[in-house]
Amino acid sequence: MRKFTLLALLAIASPALADSITIDSVLGTNMEEVQASLTAMGYDVRKAEMEDGQIEVYFVRDGQMGEVYVNPQTGAVIKLKTK
Repeated sequence: MRKFTLLALLAIASPALADSITIDSVLGTNMEEVQASLTAMGYDVRKAEMEDGQIEVYFVRDGQMGEVYVNPQTGAVIKLKTK
């Protein structure tokens, strides 16, 4: 019973332990790498496209929507918007 309780607590806490995107984040140099990075961080990727030479990805996590723009040469986040 103790193991079950511990596992249940870890399952509940794991979304809170997920990483968050910041302007200092490096997510990848192509659309697939950026999507994989965001998914690993706990984000639900809704749409990804190239726009004006940048990788643009729309995401949702914990009910909060946002979009991130990534430089494909460096993989660094250029701009981050949350709604």
